[in-house]
Amino acid sequence: MKKFITLTLAIILTFNSALKADEGMWLLPLLKKVGFPEMQKLGVRLTSEQIYSINSSSLKDAIVIFGGGCTGELVSAEGLILTNHHCGYSSIQQHSSVEHDYLKDGFWAMSRSDEIPTPGLRVSFLESFEDVTDSINSVAAGIDNETERQAAIRKKITEMTAKYAGLNGIRATVSSFYAGNAYYLIVYKTYSDVRMVGAPPSSIGKFGGDTDNWMWPRHTGDFSMFRVYADKDGNPAEYSPDNLPYKPKQHLKVSIKGVQKNDFTMIMGYPGRTQRYMTSWEVDERMNISNANRIHIRGILLDLMKEDMEADRKVRIQYASKHASTSNYWKNSIGMNKALKRLKIYDKKQQEERNFTAWVNANESRKEKYGEALNLIEKAVNDRAEYQKLTMYYNEAIIGSEIIQNTFIINNYLTRFKTETDEKQKTEILSDLKETVESTFKDYNKSTDLKITKALFKDFIKNIDAKYYPESFAQIDSLYNGDANKFVDNLFATSIFCDNEKLEAFLEHLDEEALDADLANQIYSSVVKKMGELRPLIQPVTERYNKGRRLYESGLREMNAGKKAMYPDANSTMRLTYGTVQDYYPADAVHYDYITTIDGVMQKEDPENLFEFEVPQRLKDLYKAKDYGIYALKNGNLPVAFLSTNDITGGNSGSPVMNARGELIGLAFDGNWEAMSGDICFEPELQRCINVDIRYVLFIIDKYAGAKHLVNEMTIVK
Repeated sequence: MKKFITLTLAIILTFNSALKADEGMWLLPLLKKVGFPEMQKLGVRLTSEQIYSINSSSLKDAIVIFGGGCTGELVSAEGLILTNHHCGYSSIQQHSSVEHDYLKDGFWAMSRSDEIPTPGLRVSFLESFEDVTDSINSVAAGIDNETERQAAIRKKITEMTAKYAGLNGIRATVSSFYAGNAYYLIVYKTYSDVRMVGAPPSSIGKFGGDTDNWMWPRHTGDFSMFRVYADKDGNPAEYSPDNLPYKPKQHLKVSIKGVQKNDFTMIMGYPGRTQRYMTSWEVDERMNISNANRIHIRGILLDLMKEDMEADRKVRIQYASKHASTSNYWKNSIGMNKALKRLKIYDKKQQEERNFTAWVNANESRKEKYGEALNLIEKAVNDRAEYQKLTMYYNEAIIGSEIIQNTFIINNYLTRFKTETDEKQKTEILSDLKETVESTFKDYNKSTDLKITKALFKDFIKNIDAKYYPESFAQIDSLYNGDANKFVDNLFATSIFCDNEKLEAFLEHLDEEALDADLANQIYSSVVKKMGELRPLIQPVTERYNKGRRLYESGLREMNAGKKAMYPDANSTMRLTYGTVQDYYPADAVHYDYITTIDGVMQKEDPENLFEFEVPQRLKDLYKAKDYGIYALKNGNLPVAFLSTNDITGGNSGSPVMNARGELIGLAFDGNWEAMSGDICFEPELQRCINVDIRYVLFIIDKYAGAKHLVNEMTIVK
């Protein structure tokens, strides 16, 4: 296999050992030169090659992208995967019904034949990671026009990835780092036969619900189990009863030795997005446009969703995953705004800008090269403010309505169907569309969507200038005397997109006239048209912004070379972060210990709030008997969760927390409330990673569920 091309000296020099050991999401190809020495000081017992190697098996081969935005890890030689409960939540919900409520009761496969195929769920392994910065720069050099520059880069990327097209399960992508100052060609192998193996009831896996989300102390058993299958040769294959459990190149050993304060911790995973080099103008935009509008709109949506979920068990199952995913970044936005204000991040960013400006102005060549960077960003952010709010409202309020979501999903299939010339492919597209419709309506409640759509449309009309309304909204005045509720009532009374039977009948004949006459489809068309009209107006602003960011981060790297670490922002590529087990002081005279126990589970039980704080009787019986087996602490209690200083963000959910020997000691599942600004500015004294202790995970599997065969499948280190 081709060895990786190392980054240029200029990039390497932006890293240095002055970095606080806990901060940074490290690129693995750079680990040996720029991260590993600090890890050794903290006590890691592995070589850098054991952690990451391109030419031989290493820990990275046990880590997967799980689904669309989480991390998982292989914990057996038979393809057994651990991830978070909230990462597997949509799959657990997918298989749940009133008759088989796996969300409420949990699920455990007592044999391989009991494992449930999960259509649509995929896991991806990292195959290779190659620096292609020079190749990209060679086509972009000398092009001043940003549109032309990006077009040249896209063409080059297409050429680079073309040779991987058509290979079984292989996906190649070129990812940008440092705002377009470095590029890597990354190749993944994706497996699509993934089966559900085990999940605790939500009263364990989601214990604490929205109240405890992002909070410490935490008592959530946030884990679930799946298994990846392959064909007889170990290659990716669609589901077949003939497929076999995948034999990984490496799986993680599982340690039940436990954790102590100051113990070394290491996390490998796929963090989503950070913006550590954000400017003050962008901080203001995030707080007052993006976060503020998300908090407002999703608050409306969540209240109405929860109202129906509490009133009807079927709706609770149908909307459990939707509510959880909507709520997660609603609360995140609330916490982020509070932390940004409390920690004065805006002021810190302004100081960074003053330092940068002084450095630039001290040298004529730097003024020529970087002098316009901050001005470009400031002007672009100011110029796009109205558009940013409008985009939020279109995405969160208009497309927040499920009936409108359905039109986007179905029209995407129909567009592909109409443009496809191969009859076999057309048949497959239509078959996939019918399956999508079936799965969509399994988790759809028309009356709930009607209530939500009325509220969201009214809020859109109230808060958005009429000149930005989709064309179809003109009917509210012309046909309904300004009554948006009547408009929505007619929408739901006549549209095929909220009625499974009508939609299935349409798909049998694909009546274009009926589609054009459908009010939901008219809204879809007018939304697409309006956004299309606005796109050319915002494009020059976006180009100025992208150029400003590229110049700013290039300048920062040059300014900090040899002095201060500048790891690239997270961008859903594999990263490593290291730290230690630590407590913290969130406020004056307040101390949080680094570990929680089952005592806290029992103390939090709330019969008045069983939606979030129900404790299963089986767990109470085990607690009463103190039947914790080999998973207990030395004092006889049972650990549940622990804190570490690892630098994580969304996408790290489900990531393995490993000790100095690379053994699994927990699963990362959350950040802490006091440092919700961490995606923008790392706070070493406050920022903590919340992890479910692997001993609690094994206790639930073994003692609670009686599925010890799954524990026996793992390599346990005592």
